[in-house]
Amino acid sequence: MSNLFYRTFNKKRVLVTGHTGFKGTWLISWLKTLEANVTGISVDIPTSPSHFEKTNLSKEINDLRMDINNSNLKKKIDKIKPDFIFHLAAQSLVTKSHEDPLKTWSTNVLGTANLLNSLIDYKKPCVAIFITSDKCYDNKEWEWGYRETDELGGSDPYSGSKASAEILINSFVKSFFPNNHTVRVASVRAGNVIGGGDWSSNRIIPDVIRAWSTNKAVKIRNPNATRPWQHVLEPLSGYLTLAAHMSKTKRIQGESFNFGPNDNQIKTVSNVVHSIYKYLPKKSLKMKKGSNKNNEHHFLKLNCDKALNTLNWTSTLTFDETIEMTMEWYLAYYKNPKKIFNKTISQIKNYEDLAKSRKLSWSR
Repeated sequence: MSNLFYRTFNKKRVLVTGHTGFKGTWLISWLKTLEANVTGISVDIPTSPSHFEKTNLSKEINDLRMDINNSNLKKKIDKIKPDFIFHLAAQSLVTKSHEDPLKTWSTNVLGTANLLNSLIDYKKPCVAIFITSDKCYDNKEWEWGYRETDELGGSDPYSGSKASAEILINSFVKSFFPNNHTVRVASVRAGNVIGGGDWSSNRIIPDVIRAWSTNKAVKIRNPNATRPWQHVLEPLSGYLTLAAHMSKTKRIQGESFNFGPNDNQIKTVSNVVHSIYKYLPKKSLKMKKGSNKNNEHHFLKLNCDKALNTLNWTSTLTFDETIEMTMEWYLAYYKNPKKIFNKTISQIKNYEDLAKSRKLSWSR
């Protein structure tokens, strides 16, 4: 195998914060296929079941338990000496942000500040990618996609904290990370991410899977809400592409990038649920209306022209392929959870092969 990612990350030291979560587990799995030297920092295992635990990845990486707000973070980073950092550590759920707003703000804003502050005097060349969210934009329910220059904002603690994190990152870059700094910083925004291994509460795919596995009705809070759905490997391919480009150029220091699917991926929550159930054996679809007490928005889409024009990045999968990959993973898990690491790696390989067949730039 020789593609942009392998050439960039092979044998390099990569630090991933929040590595035990949904996106984090897929990212470190991918990095291991690239033979990177991976260290993960997370405060805990966020879900049960856990994709991270089922894959036994703790034996494959340097697995550390630390709160991202820990005052010793700088010393730990200086010891790890990373070439690349992917900052995913976050409180990532809207519903949970209403239940514990202070923890949400502390993790998402102060945790980001602590990491940036830890890198101000870092002397080794390093690319640091900060993952925020598509919800950082002030959602006006527009029919067109938000650009990186559009207004930030948030009507709930999660969205507000992510918008604040973006402002924070920008202020640190302008104050402490000029173009000639050894650390190159960027932020990335994505959302509506699905795929195998997600067991978070109040998210559509794990909610459906849990309901199906126990033969109960799934509660749908907002069945007519429309989203541009994407498989977890799609934004991760964007993050890796951006990091690869930043390792070679200073021209995009401090910039932000959206990563999302094509317009044909836009479907309602109800569309997604019915598509999922086509793959589930022997049990019928049972839905009931859930509460939308947190007043989630009905529509949110990103404009990803900047990623296309600057990085030559575009998404790989169709909507049907996204659902198929997701459901193949869950069905494999229920068949034999002890072999789910093999399924995870095979899906990454298949995704790379598909990208190569479609001549995407990073796959070459």
